[in-house]
Amino acid sequence: MPNIGTPELLIILLVVVLIFGSAKLPQLARSLGKSARILKAETKGLREDDDDAPADRPAKTMPSSQGDDARDRAARLREEAARLEREAAAAEGGQRSRGALGSGEPIQGVPVSDPGQARKA
Repeated sequence: MPNIGTPELLIILLVVVLIFGSAKLPQLARSLGKSARILKAETKGLREDDDDAPADRPAKTMPSSQGDDARDRAARLREEAARLEREAAAAEGGQRSRGALGSGEPIQGVPVSDPGQARKA
């Protein structure tokens, strides 16, 4: 296998500059560095996982206050999702008129369900 010397490196660098342009080189170097750091962290994590037995390692637990907050938020999100599903089912079944509120009230006092009455008033 031939050795890569200074002239070959300069030619490679010139080709890279021609392909990517001088403005893109710093961005390319940053992304390459980030990728190398991520790869290094992942391989380190895999090595640590292989070295430690699961029984030897204590389980990571969340503080109880954070766990309670997360549970409360999840419950609120479930309730909101159920409410939205009920509204969607009602809209599909009742075919709500365009411009009417969910309660069937007219918008700004104009009955949307009967446009003829709105013109008379």
